[in-house]
Amino acid sequence: MAAKTKPPVSLVLIADDNHQNCELLDAYLSGEGYEIEMAYDGQQTLDAVAKRQPDLLLLDIMMPRLSGYEVCQRLKSDPRTRDIPVLMVTALAEMSDIERAVDAGADDFLTKPVNKLELTTRVRSLLRVRHLTSERDRLLQHLENVEALREVQASR
Repeated sequence: MAAKTKPPVSLVLIADDNHQNCELLDAYLSGEGYEIEMAYDGQQTLDAVAKRQPDLLLLDIMMPRLSGYEVCQRLKSDPRTRDIPVLMVTALAEMSDIERAVDAGADDFLTKPVNKLELTTRVRSLLRVRHLTSERDRLLQHLENVEALREVQASR
């Protein structure tokens, strides 16, 4: 009987200029087994992403230095970071705010105050998709390597 492999510990980056909001989201997610990092403005968020490549970004919209919209747009336009799921978590709740978040590349949207069950369910779902996508990419790369090796061997 094959041993079941343990899923990787997911890194979740929480980006919000309000420290209490960060602490609340951390408290909601702490029992889920994630590694949590925090950033408190837009530029710090981009720096943290470049340094650690989180599996998920919980991103506030109204932040100093760069807004959540700008951060999301930059991440989604960069091939190295475009696959990181972004869950916008904000007090802004107008349809135009949601549309702007989607236009910036957000994968999902939650309004404050955040419901714990809704947050944990969406985080779990986005991380499942992230890990499945990563596994697919690894398998495709492996198949490309095998095919390249076959072509080299066939040409000898």
